Amino acid sequence: MKGFLLSFRSEFYKTRKTMGFWSAVLLPLFICTLLFIGFFNKSDHLANMPGFMAWLQFAGAILAVMGSLLLPMLIVFIAYSVNNIEHKSETWKSLFSLPIAKWSIYSAKYFYALFLVFLCLSLFVLLTIGFGNFLSVLKPQLKFNEYHIEKLLVQIYFKLFLASLGILSIQFLLSLLFRDFLKPMGIGFVATIAGVIFANVNWQYAYLYPYSHPMLTIKGLVNSKMNNSPTMPEITVDIFTKDIFVSLAVAVGVFILGYFIVLKKSVK
Repeated sequence: MKGFLLSFRSEFYKTRKTMGFWSAVLLPLFICTLLFIGFFNKSDHLANMPGFMAWLQFAGAILAVMGSLLLPMLIVFIAYSVNNIEHKSETWKSLFSLPIAKWSIYSAKYFYALFLVFLCLSLFVLLTIGFGNFLSVLKPQLKFNEYHIEKLLVQIYFKLFLASLGILSIQFLLSLLFRDFLKPMGIGFVATIAGVIFANVNWQYAYLYPYSHPMLTIKGLVNSKMNNSPTMPEITVDIFTKDIFVSLAVAVGVFILGYFIVLKKSVK
């Protein structure tokens, strides 16, 4: 455990000034700020809708962007950026020659990438809630203060996090095996496009394809009864669906497989 903690802390110090780290922080801020500005400028047009509809439109616009292409591509970039430092400086051999268990080094890198994804999604939750409540102060006519969706947002983003684990494990392994950026990025981009298509055409086996899981989460998270009632529609989030179980299984399987592949190949 001590070796893991030392390696994890080392990853933070090595990457804290890289785009991989700051993309996980700045991306939520950038997207939520854009939506905040848009809702602020269009407040007169949105003033007649109930508060819950304002929340659903505000949070839904952010989720729609994240669940299609943005989250998978962010994972591709984060997974590569964590390992790129060793590729760039050619320090893999010296890293694995340290008096720390190879398993600790490998798992610390993986869990640091996992932490960055978790940090990014957590910031989306906090900033969505924060900007929404700030809008209720600046533009009371939007009625954001009449409803609370904190619990719902936490459930949705937690499911998105679980849905991303399979992609992260695959991309993490690819970024270990390939030194250049184009191969893991190209594979990730093509796989993501295919995943979005599979999910959008409702292919019955899309749940078996990890790159479809974020999109499937967005498509399947809402079970609403939309009508003209002034009350909040019924919204349910079934977190542990079959695609999430596949994502978890792929994440664990590829993570373990990757460790043995890395050892066998004696990473250069």
